[in-house]
Amino acid sequence: MTFALSRPEVDLELIFPALNEEHRLPSTIELTVDYLAERPWTSAVVVVDNDSADRTHDVVRRFAGAPVPVYTIGCSDRGKGAAVRRGISTSSARYVGFADADSATPIETLEPVMALLEQGHAAVIASRRAPGAHYEIEQSALRRCGGWLFRRMARFSLPGIADTQCGFKFFDGPLIREIVDGCHVDGFAFDVEILARVGRRGHRVTEVPVAWCDVPGSTFSARRDGLRSMADLIRISIAR
Repeated sequence: MTFALSRPEVDLELIFPALNEEHRLPSTIELTVDYLAERPWTSAVVVVDNDSADRTHDVVRRFAGAPVPVYTIGCSDRGKGAAVRRGISTSSARYVGFADADSATPIETLEPVMALLEQGHAAVIASRRAPGAHYEIEQSALRRCGGWLFRRMARFSLPGIADTQCGFKFFDGPLIREIVDGCHVDGFAFDVEILARVGRRGHRVTEVPVAWCDVPGSTFSARRDGLRSMADLIRISIAR
């Protein structure tokens, strides 16, 4: 593990925003490193520690000397959006994206994602609602209801996107670094802000189907984060 805001240029950087992920992160990094080590792209893993109070930093240390470099950087501004922007803005990779620390989206999804990026697609995202996608483990009824309402509101900004909230999104590096420089949403609607700005630049957002599993331990709280996310969606929809 290396602490580095300035990192060597590679084909792909995969960012994991992490808030108190000492238990879920190790297996996710191990799976990711093993997968990337067998791919033809040069790559790196970047953990953005979002001011964790647990031993997230210490757990990541075990990957010193891994066949794929594993870096960690800090982000004291709270919020998944802030952590993802921190990782993207400090990257020099040709392609850069982020995934959740829980491995809800299989790392093998990178295969079609990278193929599309290399064909010139600007933004490629995993989707639980694209044709061919399915849930290996379904969400709770409460999360499904909240997700339905969120999708309805997100369509004002992204009418052609079936699933904005699957945490597995990858982009053309130079483009996304310009875009996140103007983004401000730190909460769970940050994905919508980024994708809306990609679309307003005239670029297509491409969805790929995924076999997705709901994994316990989400930091999202309907009571704490729900109203804030809805308010952020309204602001995103009227921004230009």
